[in-house]
Amino acid sequence: MRRDSKQRFDTVVLPHVHAGYNLARCLLRNDQDAEDAVQTAAIRAFQGIDGFRGSDGKAWFLSIVRRSSLNVMRQKHPQTNWEGGAEDEIPDPNTPNPEQFLMKSFDADLVTRALDSLPPGLKEMIVLREVEGMAYKEIAAVIDHPIGTVMSRLSKARRQLQAQLMEQMR
Repeated sequence: MRRDSKQRFDTVVLPHVHAGYNLARCLLRNDQDAEDAVQTAAIRAFQGIDGFRGSDGKAWFLSIVRRSSLNVMRQKHPQTNWEGGAEDEIPDPNTPNPEQFLMKSFDADLVTRALDSLPPGLKEMIVLREVEGMAYKEIAAVIDHPIGTVMSRLSKARRQLQAQLMEQMR
């Protein structure tokens, strides 16, 4: 192992391990599976750190975590519909803004249950954008899809999350 590889790994990957765990935990819904996925991703990132030429270590590492998590999902639940019907939809301008809706004082458990009810692909969008604060361009790099797909899936995820929250509040 070269010393500069370890230093580069420490700089590029280690600051994003917590974000990787958040993403894996959201996708896998299991602490142990999430830890395993992040550990596998960290090993892969370490092995590939010399080939990393980008400037966004977070997006690079989270894309590895995502693939690792998807592999775990496929092994444990081969029938999981990953995309969750994330086809493009035109947002309804009369619907209240989901961010404003979430900003109200909701019980954290209520939001967690609503998030857990989303299909994995849509839940991933909410976690990457709203929890991890990633830009659309970064999310596009993580999921390896165009920015337009990120925007439409995020819109759909927000609408479904809002609907779940409203349903749970009844």
